[in-house]
Amino acid sequence: MESQARPLKGAELIASYLKTLPDQPGVYRMLNTAGDVLYVGKAKSLKKRVSAYARGGVHADRLTRMVAETAEMLFVTTGSETEALLLESNLIKQLKPRYNVSYRDDKSFPNILLREDHPFPQLLKHRGAKSTKGIYFGPFASAGAVMRTLNTLQRAFLLRSCSDSVFAARTRPCLLFQIKRCSAPCVARVDETGYRELVEEAENFLTGKSRIVQDRLIAEMTQASDALDFESAARLRDRLKAMSQIQSSQGVNPSTFDEADLFAAYSEGGHTCIQVFFFRAGQNWGNRPYFPRHAPDMALAEVLESFIGQFYDERTAPKLLLTSEDVPGKVLLAEALALRAGTKVEISTPQRGEKHEIMERALTNAREQLGRRMAENSAQAQLLDGVAEVFGMDAPPRRIEVYDNSHIQGAHAIGALIVAGPEGLEKNQYRKFNIKAVDLTPGDDYAMMREVLTRRFARLIKDESEQVMDSKWRRPDLVLIDGGPGQLSVACQVFADLGVEDIDLVSISKGPDRDAGREHFYVPGKEPFRLELKSPVLYYLQRLRDEAHRFAIGSHRKKRSAAIGANPLDEIAGVGAGRKRALLQHFGSARAVAAANLTDIQSVAGVSETLARKIFDFFHPT
Repeated sequence: MESQARPLKGAELIASYLKTLPDQPGVYRMLNTAGDVLYVGKAKSLKKRVSAYARGGVHADRLTRMVAETAEMLFVTTGSETEALLLESNLIKQLKPRYNVSYRDDKSFPNILLREDHPFPQLLKHRGAKSTKGIYFGPFASAGAVMRTLNTLQRAFLLRSCSDSVFAARTRPCLLFQIKRCSAPCVARVDETGYRELVEEAENFLTGKSRIVQDRLIAEMTQASDALDFESAARLRDRLKAMSQIQSSQGVNPSTFDEADLFAAYSEGGHTCIQVFFFRAGQNWGNRPYFPRHAPDMALAEVLESFIGQFYDERTAPKLLLTSEDVPGKVLLAEALALRAGTKVEISTPQRGEKHEIMERALTNAREQLGRRMAENSAQAQLLDGVAEVFGMDAPPRRIEVYDNSHIQGAHAIGALIVAGPEGLEKNQYRKFNIKAVDLTPGDDYAMMREVLTRRFARLIKDESEQVMDSKWRRPDLVLIDGGPGQLSVACQVFADLGVEDIDLVSISKGPDRDAGREHFYVPGKEPFRLELKSPVLYYLQRLRDEAHRFAIGSHRKKRSAAIGANPLDEIAGVGAGRKRALLQHFGSARAVAAANLTDIQSVAGVSETLARKIFDFFHPT
């Protein structure tokens, strides 16, 4: 009997690819026996880069481990090394390989948008694709920073924030006019020429010409005061005060550059914090800390280089990037960012002057933020150790999923899932489930829990069977359910039906009189138990349960509000905004339309005989 050939692995496997690899730029992926991506890399020459791995024995410890685990490699050739860098950043962000630098990214950064598609432009917060015609100012580090700036800009320039439909329907000034945050162009308190002047002042201020705007307003205020028009002078004074408030709240405002993103990286104990500051129009528009995951022995400059590549995967880089470390591949990185931005991008490490001083302040922020983070992580690790001990787990859980339902007598039912782990709550992993079962008894919590768990873990089984490497539905270590033994029994049955194993199940119920601190815990095969009143693990589990409840309630309220605001006329083909308005104006409400006869509906302006029949049949199905 012939012996089966031993499957190749590690450096031996990598060497087997050399015969067919081209001497061209490209991207390679290294996978383990389970199909998980270990590493994504780029190369000017795929053949030369892979041959370096095949030689073995010359790598850092982490690369030696990575090579030893490699059971398969995948390759993509590109037209240039720049294209390879862009593809590498995209794949790292998508796949999050274990041996690459990766970080948790969230929503896109918000901007302020000054629309240009209306005679009286609207000033508003904007997030996402820049598809609306107008001038965008940003990015801002957070929605809070945008709203604070936006509110102050309204006081400084009196530009409208209402939607076009509200603007068109106004017959008298709104409250914003009364509190001096809008010039009320909707009711002609300012004409188009006067409003355009306000728009130009706002544009100048937001593009760094604030001194010109302020000097002009000071001159106008002095002139009004000299003419004894103290009311006008006071209005101009208030606008100047609002502008000064924006500038003073932004902290460090540079004088040697107008536009830049600043990256300050600090590392300690194998962990890194990267503080990103945004400067636009000579003003500081906020900062945000990031904590990329990477191997402890990676050089800080290498971490920073990889982070910047991923950071701009779906963003446009400004003309200048300031970095605390001299990144080794900055020339190639700058070329790649310029290709995506459509303009030249410079990457610089300041050594002296104002830029260096700002960088030092940013590094101080990064160091302090990392210290706070490490202290929090230490406490979090102790809590997870405690959870493992309480529930008899083999190891501290890396992923805890908590489930809860919300409804009112079965209406607008929602199932909610939150996720927690070593880094705390992972809000980008939260999920909500609209209860779909049509035969569900209203208020049947058991049936709702059964549907939610079945849908969630059927997806897990499917992804694992198909070896989906970038699944967002990763396997949890612990499932915590808000409820008593009944809910736990439902969960156990779902797991048994789907063949789900090696996941710990626990339910938590409030104690007598729903007192916090007297919760009972139910674990399959064990007697119910309680934890000591002052146990840190009890507080932690209470917070998780309460967070799941908060998320479920919030999702339920949104669904209920959407249902309340829905209009059945929206579901009828051929009834657009104009005809809907005509029907509501004629009958007063959708309920009255539903009660109307065919002749009455046909009498509405713009409603033909055919459409009237369609509307009537919609409300009176045979």
